[in-house]
Amino acid sequence: MTEFFAMGGYAGYVWGSYLLTALVLAYLFFGTQRRLKRRQEELAALRALAPHRRNRRATAREPGT
Repeated sequence: MTEFFAMGGYAGYVWGSYLLTALVLAYLFFGTQRRLKRRQEELAALRALAPHRRNRRATAREPGT
């Protein structure tokens, strides 16, 4: 088992690469989540400025009008 973790003497490079990859993926995931939340807040603010546009579109989709 220790031979597996030693990776034939290249453990520092192999495990370091895994660690670096995990850090980059975590950064991308949490950064994307943060940007998504910010954009949703921005969209809500824009919708609050022009509520009549949203209502007009909703009434146009109703059948029978």
